[in-house]
Amino acid sequence: MSETAGKLVGGAAQLIMRGGYNGFSYADLAERFAIRKASIHHHFPSKVDLVVAVVERGRTVIQGQIAALEAGSPVAMDQLLMYTDYWKRCIKDQTAPFCLAAVLAAELPSLPSEVALAVRGHFTDLARWLERVLSLGVKQGTMQLEASPALEAEAFMAAVYGAMLAARAFDDPGRFDTIVESSIQRIRA
Repeated sequence: MSETAGKLVGGAAQLIMRGGYNGFSYADLAERFAIRKASIHHHFPSKVDLVVAVVERGRTVIQGQIAALEAGSPVAMDQLLMYTDYWKRCIKDQTAPFCLAAVLAAELPSLPSEVALAVRGHFTDLARWLERVLSLGVKQGTMQLEASPALEAEAFMAAVYGAMLAARAFDDPGRFDTIVESSIQRIRA
């Protein structure tokens, strides 16, 4: 990806986090980077192409972060806490006040199918990782689950994303901490 394309993907990601798929246009990016819309079309012929690139770049970054978590500690609870601490920091300092894929997931019924597929891929990746972490936690004796690891992974993911939504809705980053901590305590052995 060229430097310009990378900047456009980053700029689009910020705009999507703040306003969703329909909350930005190529005109917004052109103004932000002082380039012509035709230049954006050169790199991304359509908005669908651009947003799919944004989501796929995010998935790649997250896969790298997951690998780092797994390499950083073999302890499942540590991995889970590092994951939630990441979001806690992002929400508190506003570097990523809301997951881009979550914003897009809320718009899923109206998104182009290519974008919807990429967004679903994000959630599939995350659910599989959480399932692995929870299964490992059970084996290590640090977690106890009431349902299957797959179902518990989806429930935990829903709690994290719901906590993001509550923090945003109430303009209170502390709500994220409270909700997520409750979910962690529920599975802690």
